[in-house]
Amino acid sequence: MSSLTLISHALCPYVQRAAIVLKEKNVAFERLDVNLSNKPDWFQRLSPLGKTPVLRVDGEAIFESAVICEYLDETQAPRLHPAEPLARARERAWMEFGSAVLSGIAVLYSAVDDAALDKAYGALRSRFEQLEAQLGEGPWFAGRRFGLVDAVFGPVFRYFDVIPPDGLFDGLPRMQAWREALAGRPSVREAVSVGYAERLRGFLLERGTALSRRLRGVQPSLSDAVNWSP
Repeated sequence: MSSLTLISHALCPYVQRAAIVLKEKNVAFERLDVNLSNKPDWFQRLSPLGKTPVLRVDGEAIFESAVICEYLDETQAPRLHPAEPLARARERAWMEFGSAVLSGIAVLYSAVDDAALDKAYGALRSRFEQLEAQLGEGPWFAGRRFGLVDAVFGPVFRYFDVIPPDGLFDGLPRMQAWREALAGRPSVREAVSVGYAERLRGFLLERGTALSRRLRGVQPSLSDAVNWSP
């Protein structure tokens, strides 16, 4: 059996994807956090793009979260991707869509004023409406089968236990049900360490953006923090 080390950052949503897949496959791994503000030389050698996650497999480094998830799915049971090539390609496309949503969340928490913040919320709402149209009866993206698309969106929805949703999920019952199902999935819950919600809130408050100012007027929900802690 290969020795696996997941090199991570405590708040990185892309790391969470890999952690979810590892936990779904019940694979033993070591997790090693790095400080991305002061990257050690050994990390720079392993990660050509200087980003997390990196998966070290018997000393060999694999970088980029989608590549890591695909590698794990090819080498560890149970398979999370569908067997049929067209269905597999479709789910890979929606994984990429998930990355676009994460980019939209970064725009949200970087908005300098209320107008930019409201625009970012509107763009995310449009993405979620697109997703609502793709979802079936659930509980997962592909129905009864938990897949890699679900691993991608667990970290997406987790943000909105700290960031006020401000209507993002209103009138989108399938999105709301998917979010709730992911919140209760053990692999998703355990993809972050205890105190994640508090650390994320601190990170957002320190940015001095429009969202930071809005967050100062919102009391954190203890139930949300507990729901996402392992």
